[in-house]
Amino acid sequence: MSKTDPVKELNIIGAGTIVEGKVRSQGSVRVDGRVVGEVSASESLAVGITGEIEGNITAKTVTVGGKIRGSITAADKVVFEGKSVVRGDIRATRLVIDEGSVFDGRVSMTDKPPYEVRH
Repeated sequence: MSKTDPVKELNIIGAGTIVEGKVRSQGSVRVDGRVVGEVSASESLAVGITGEIEGNITAKTVTVGGKIRGSITAADKVVFEGKSVVRGDIRATRLVIDEGSVFDGRVSMTDKPPYEVRH
């Protein structure tokens, strides 16, 4: 049996699941359900088309297909896919907004990573 590196693991919050409180991961997180609270991932955070987050987000990269109400801080890139709805401010080094996305907030971009994830 091989030993897995917990930093590389993917944590999934499935459709129909509601989580209230802080979610912190040293790996990646995918949200297809609903999170009410802060979400922090050392690697990537993906919000699926059925996913919703009501709270602030911190990750290396953030990809949004669902809904977010809260600020997003990414060390690298933020991507809003076609049907995403985001209401909140963004801080990242790169930003991609696909046609059909809804975004209401302010953007701050810099070459330096805006944070370090601490657990």
